[in-house]
Amino acid sequence: MIFFHFFTPLVLCVYSNVFSASAWSVNNFLMTGPKAFLTYSSSVQVGAQSGIAECKHQFAWDRWNCPESALQLSTHNGLRSATRETSFVHAISSAGVMYTLTRNCSLGDLDNCGCDDSRNGKIGGRGWIWGGCSDNVDFGERISKQYVDALETGQDSRAAVNLHNNEAGRLAVKATMKRICKCHGMSESCSIQTCWLQLSEFREIGNYLKLKHDHAQKLEMDKRRMRAGNSADNRGAIAEAFSTTARTELIYLEDSPDYCVKNASLGFLGTEGRECLQSGDNLSQWEKRSCRRLCHECGLKVEERRTEIVSSCNCKFQWCCTVNCEQCTQVVTKHYCSRRERSNPHSKRRRHH
Repeated sequence: MIFFHFFTPLVLCVYSNVFSASAWSVNNFLMTGPKAFLTYSSSVQVGAQSGIAECKHQFAWDRWNCPESALQLSTHNGLRSATRETSFVHAISSAGVMYTLTRNCSLGDLDNCGCDDSRNGKIGGRGWIWGGCSDNVDFGERISKQYVDALETGQDSRAAVNLHNNEAGRLAVKATMKRICKCHGMSESCSIQTCWLQLSEFREIGNYLKLKHDHAQKLEMDKRRMRAGNSADNRGAIAEAFSTTARTELIYLEDSPDYCVKNASLGFLGTEGRECLQSGDNLSQWEKRSCRRLCHECGLKVEERRTEIVSSCNCKFQWCCTVNCEQCTQVVTKHYCSRRERSNPHSKRRRHH
């Protein structure tokens, strides 16, 4: 408990800066304590930032594109939202913190942390045994939970949903781990294998959680019991709602607003002015349909803009030791969502007469 109480004020300082809409750096906050705590805090910062970067990648061509307002996890009047989108923000941020702590542990950057060899020597399956240096996800999970979950001090349904989605993010890190094996035997016969678990690329975790977001479950609460105001009834209603929900699934309480329309008070910019994709190499079906999703379905038109890009080309190395390049101009066509021109009814009437 002493460990946890030490962390709580530190956590609030770290996360409030990480999730600030105006600053991504936490270099200016002061911390005191053992060296290990300072190292953990640095990993928490990097992990949270990597989670938000992945959020922006996953939703780059969606109407909601992980805007800066989402990073505050609150609305204009201080009431936290619990939509499908904020469920992803909680999960990917929690996963990013756990992932970075685990990776830094494996790299030897953290004190009092090393490989997970708890199962080494045990039979894992037919023809292979546990061995090697497995990534210590239990360490990453434990420290991440102490940092991230400490932000939720309330006892209401929103706090319970956030904590659930935090855990779903951590479980995603475990679910996407890969088994790596090394063969042993005479003349590389691979008669037996030694295997260990390794973190996957963080992009795979992002893809995994994006699918969870697409199939997120709306939690139906017993509003009559919640309105009763009795804390026991509140806890009972929350527990009952969670009883049928798997720990690995993302959940939310509120329907999402219309992200097509600008809402300054909520920090949503709408889709007007957003870039979309119509053509290009190796585009996914989701990317190819971005103009329809961002523009047409939001009542906007697609505007084509051509811009000239000047870049260095035909570079030649000359002995010794300079590189001479030419300046090449390339015309690039991009597409943006723009407002449709409204026709003037008076001009139509004049043309009719």
